[in-house]
Amino acid sequence: MLVQLIPALYRLIMQGLQIYRIALVVYFLLSWMPGGYQSGLGQFLIRICEPYVGIFRRFVPPIGMLSLAGIVAFFSLNFIEYGITALFQLVLTLIQQVG
Repeated sequence: MLVQLIPALYRLIMQGLQIYRIALVVYFLLSWMPGGYQSGLGQFLIRICEPYVGIFRRFVPPIGMLSLAGIVAFFSLNFIEYGITALFQLVLTLIQQVG
């Protein structure tokens, strides 16, 4: 039973990361639109994207008027995905060895 639950949980987390990637792209695109962040969608995206992107803003300095923190945040999701994949593979291997 647990062996069947692990892949379903993995797919759910990966789909969540994909949806978050899309939300980040829309969040970044809204910065180019005047008043984009004042809309309902903009306010929602600020609440879910800014805490994550804000972490990178503290460490990645802007170059002139261009902030690279969003790009670094976007691509760092790949490393998070690799870590989650490795963790789930390890858990599945351990469960199969025990069972």
